[in-house]
Amino acid sequence: MDLLPELLILSSLLCSVCAQAPVVSVEPRTATVRQGESASFRCQLGGGAQPVQLEWRRANNQALQENVKVGPGGSVLTVANSRPANQGQFRCVASNSAGRGTATAVLNVKYAPKVRLTPAGPLRVRMGDAVSVECRASGRPRPKMSWKRQGSTLQLVTKETNDVNTIQWAAVHPEDSGVYICQASNSEGVTEVKVDVIVEGGLGAPVASVSASEMTVVEGNMVTMTCVASGSPTPVITWSKLRAPLPWKHTMVDGVLTLSRVGRQDSGQYICNATNLHGYSEAYTQMEVESPPYATCLPEQVRLRPGDALSVQCLAHGSHPIGFKWTRVGQTSLPAGAESTRDGKLLIARVKLSDGGTFKCVASNHVGSSEALAEVVIKREFLFE
Repeated sequence: MDLLPELLILSSLLCSVCAQAPVVSVEPRTATVRQGESASFRCQLGGGAQPVQLEWRRANNQALQENVKVGPGGSVLTVANSRPANQGQFRCVASNSAGRGTATAVLNVKYAPKVRLTPAGPLRVRMGDAVSVECRASGRPRPKMSWKRQGSTLQLVTKETNDVNTIQWAAVHPEDSGVYICQASNSEGVTEVKVDVIVEGGLGAPVASVSASEMTVVEGNMVTMTCVASGSPTPVITWSKLRAPLPWKHTMVDGVLTLSRVGRQDSGQYICNATNLHGYSEAYTQMEVESPPYATCLPEQVRLRPGDALSVQCLAHGSHPIGFKWTRVGQTSLPAGAESTRDGKLLIARVKLSDGGTFKCVASNHVGSSEALAEVVIKREFLFE
């Protein structure tokens, strides 16, 4: 009796139930989130003999961080309040009696730049020394780095390799003293770190310094800027303004520059220059002049008939931002249907006789306020008996 056909059938039946190692996949395979956002990955079983055990691991075999949680059953991994340390690969491992299968997910975490200077400063150096300061930045996407001097918008020439941007001097001079800013930026934000470089003079060369490198003042006030300088012989100190003459009403006495009744046009960078026979040194002060609003109404008087539309514009000159508020003189509120806009307009679509009166606009900023009046006259139409 030939048993071969029966054996083949039996073998086929046994293979249909023989154990298979798990087949898994992960969705999504890659996720990109901002720092602080959450991300989830699902491990999906495509085949394999039951029972199957699921486990999530870091690809580097390190333990999952405390903000990484695995849901019931082990299929879903969630990264809550993600941070840069969560970046990398996560591996789903499925195991059964026949073996195991793996699938990998990748998490990218975007975050604003973090910047570190070496040395951190303040940096005191001697005139003629070679000096360098390294700016190292991390961030995702990879940040762009640049150096500038405080008080100037010009980008300095530097040396950049990988994630390090270096500002350097072969031999510093007193005029190199100042505050230098390394800026790193990407799509997630901008980070700046400052270092103060102080060059101490040699051979009696001047070293100038100012009492304040930045100041904000109110229009109409008197301002003083003080500059002192070391050196031998005693340096001569003068003041100038970048790309403009000094304000007309100014005095200079013993390194002190006094400006009386400053205006907005006096904003800018002021330069103290100290000079003697061994050299010169510069120090800088950036001054911003802010002004309270000056308000006017356009027009100042409006004559309308009932049913006409009212539109009055409140205009204001001064430091921004400027806010506007309309009221009616002698009344606790504006007429019904009146609307005031953020740019200073007073609008009534259809006026009534009771809407007439004097309206006041108050324009305000962080420096002060100003008010202007508009008279609204509404005539009754002629009545015929």
